[in-house]
Amino acid sequence: MDLPPALARFLTAVEARDPETAGACFADGAPYANVPHPPVVGPSGVRDLLAPILERSEHVRWEIVTAAVDTRRCFLERVDRFVIDGREYAVACTAVVELDPAADRITAFRDYVDLGEWRARLAGALS
Repeated sequence: MDLPPALARFLTAVEARDPETAGACFADGAPYANVPHPPVVGPSGVRDLLAPILERSEHVRWEIVTAAVDTRRCFLERVDRFVIDGREYAVACTAVVELDPAADRITAFRDYVDLGEWRARLAGALS
C-alpha cells in the first residue's frame, strides 16, 4: 500500500518506538487527537503524547486492516499492537489523517478508539 511519505514515516517511527521522529512528521500547530480527549498540538505535543507508551513497549506494530488514501487525507482502520512485559495488547483503532503534500507534513490526526476497551486491556501494563 502506498501511503503519503509523511504518514509512512510516522508509522515507521511509531513501530520503531521513536517518539521524536514520529512528532517531527507533524506540522507546527497540527492537532493529534485521541478522541474524545483534547488534542495535543505540534511536533512536541505528539512526541510527549506517544513517548510513554512507545518507551514502555518492547515492540509496537500498527497493523493497517483497510485504508483509503489520497494525497491530502487518509482513512486507516488499524489494529494497534503493543508488547509490554512480554504480553501483547491489541486494540482496534480508526484514524483520519490530513496532510500537506507540499510541506510533506501531517496537518491533523484523529484517532478513534473504544477507550473502555483500551483502558481495560492496558490497565495493569501502564500502572
